[in-house]
Amino acid sequence: MKRIMALVVLALSGVGLVNAADEYPLRVRYPDVPIITTNELTARIDAVTVIDVRSKYEFDTLHVKGAVHVPLSKTGFGEAIARLRAKDNKTFVFYCNGKTCHKSYDAVLLAMRARVNDVYSYDAGIMDWAKAHPDRTVLLGRSPIQPSELIEAEKFKAHLLEPKDFAARADGNAIILDVRDRVQRDSPLFPFKERRAELGEIKKLDAAIEDAKQHKKTLLVYDEVGKQVEWFQYHLESRGLKDYYFMKGGSQKFFDDTLGKVVLGGEGNSKLAK
Repeated sequence: MKRIMALVVLALSGVGLVNAADEYPLRVRYPDVPIITTNELTARIDAVTVIDVRSKYEFDTLHVKGAVHVPLSKTGFGEAIARLRAKDNKTFVFYCNGKTCHKSYDAVLLAMRARVNDVYSYDAGIMDWAKAHPDRTVLLGRSPIQPSELIEAEKFKAHLLEPKDFAARADGNAIILDVRDRVQRDSPLFPFKERRAELGEIKKLDAAIEDAKQHKKTLLVYDEVGKQVEWFQYHLESRGLKDYYFMKGGSQKFFDDTLGKVVLGGEGNSKLAK
């Protein structure tokens, strides 16, 4: 009987490990990174320093209340964390967008390389925290927030268009907006038809939004890989715009799809494409 019970416990433990691997697929790639869970962070929130390693635009849109912003893209990230440690002896907890985001893991490794100890990855990410603790979350400069203000994946997907469908709508009834960073821009997808504004250029963004509302046009927005627009959606919703769409996969997918058609000889070779 004891042997049977032991096998049952072992089997259940295996299920738990599988579920954890499915929910946090990157953990297996970062076995040396210490993890802190939502419950653990909740219990220790006043005794740790929470560090947001995402872009400034993402941080400005939604972040843990009281978090320090040190973007992973910052030159000399490890040295910046070491300087912070010289002034702060608390445990450091790094976070990014969630369970498929690698930045919090990379931040821990870079901190360790800079000889900064007592560091953890909160790999559940900002969305899990915001849902669990709306009172300790800042959305577009406001706190506390309402959980209903968080944009779920389904709502984001409802505003996605495949590149070919996006291009089909890029006519006189739409305003096209390229929000890629300057370093990402090689050439416009829609020459002489589109506007350009980085996500930090609020006046330019708002001008495009207001034009779309005033002239009852669809706002079509694209970025590099389809990730930045997830956070821009909060800005669009806060401005009351409803008629907008994003290009799925961004300009990268647009070029990949276009290149694929050229290599395969156009859409006529659908059998080859399959």
